[in-house]
Amino acid sequence: MDQNQNKSYRTAFIFLTVLFFLWGFITVLVDSLIPRLKEVFTLSYFQAGMVQFAFFGAYFVLSIPAGYILSKIGYKRGIILGLVTMGVGCLLFYPAASMRVFGIFMLAYFMLAAGITVLQVAANPYVTVLGPERTASSRLNLSQAFNSLGTAIAPAIGALFILKDKVMTTGEIEALGAAARTDYYINEAAAVQVPFLGIAAFIGVIALVFVFVNLPKIGDTAASNDYRGVLKNRNLMMGALGIFFYVGAEVALGSYMVNYFLTLNLAETVRNTPFMETIAEWVLSSGITTSSDMAVVGVFVTFYWTGAMIGRFIGSYLTKLINPAKVLLGFALGAVAMILISSMSTGLVAMWTLIAVGLFNSIMFPTIFSLALDGLGNDKPQGSGILCTMIVGGAVIPPTFGYLTDSYGFDIAFLIVIVSYAYIFFYGLKNKSREVAI
Repeated sequence: MDQNQNKSYRTAFIFLTVLFFLWGFITVLVDSLIPRLKEVFTLSYFQAGMVQFAFFGAYFVLSIPAGYILSKIGYKRGIILGLVTMGVGCLLFYPAASMRVFGIFMLAYFMLAAGITVLQVAANPYVTVLGPERTASSRLNLSQAFNSLGTAIAPAIGALFILKDKVMTTGEIEALGAAARTDYYINEAAAVQVPFLGIAAFIGVIALVFVFVNLPKIGDTAASNDYRGVLKNRNLMMGALGIFFYVGAEVALGSYMVNYFLTLNLAETVRNTPFMETIAEWVLSSGITTSSDMAVVGVFVTFYWTGAMIGRFIGSYLTKLINPAKVLLGFALGAVAMILISSMSTGLVAMWTLIAVGLFNSIMFPTIFSLALDGLGNDKPQGSGILCTMIVGGAVIPPTFGYLTDSYGFDIAFLIVIVSYAYIFFYGLKNKSREVAI
């Protein structure tokens, strides 16, 4: 690889890493608006649950078509298409909030998720081809680390600028007079519309940057557009199942962690442990003695997601020195060990060991993704489409985990997560003979 090509690849990698950060930040920042949206649209809990279904549904419905489109228009245009689609989705929130029509809101959220899907399908494989295949896992781990950095920062920004004033409950809204209620809805609609207009404008600027930035053209026109070949690729299909299990396990643990902590009566433990009490008070910005048990233990779920960010920076270094598949093996074993220790423990040991699973989750998505695409050449867009489709695991495994918890308790429900990590261990084992990335 000559010096000019190295410089071109480095520039492209920097721009793409910034993009990873931005879409992680924007995705979670949008989540900060959900409490307002629930009141603006007077949503039931079922309807609120459908919001998450719309997000993961976009991955399931659009990932493979996105791979086909990318093979036609190329990575760069695919990234621009994803950004534009996200921008359109954000703009649709304006009429949705004004008209208070839930269907328009769902369309807007689906469009936003569709844009993110296209970005995922385009950007992940593009990062893997910006250099030697033996260091693909390291590059993707580093880019994904900045994605995690965006998701870690966004909740604080959302709380500071979007949720800083009180959101009324449905009961409080119904108690208002007709005129006061109308004024409240107008103000709430504006609170939703202004941030989304700002996000749309920001996305538009980023899209323009990618229009003019000179990204290297890699395999944009030579793809076969035939999925029959990649569907026969055993390593790719095993990797797709690995993505399904990883996303499902990560989302399941994140979704039910607060409930698990409550069953262990950890709120009282936190209140009676000076160091833990200090952390909770700092995050809640109030005395935790007056806060709900759910808020007190919910504070610590932040460390689960922060662990994923830290682990990706560590993983980017490790996968340069050690065979990425072997790193995957170790992290999968670590996740299983932490879950087993948590299930057999009580108190703070049970809490922190489950939180530590986030650290071991960190390298799984980018490492599985890069291992699964290894050797696909110009068929990487199709392979990426298949892999991103399996992010639908986030819509399948968490409800299953919840059903098992309702029926048998957390100890039995943890088995489905352990099985998920066991499969990821198996996938790493199948790939451990690949060349070490030095």
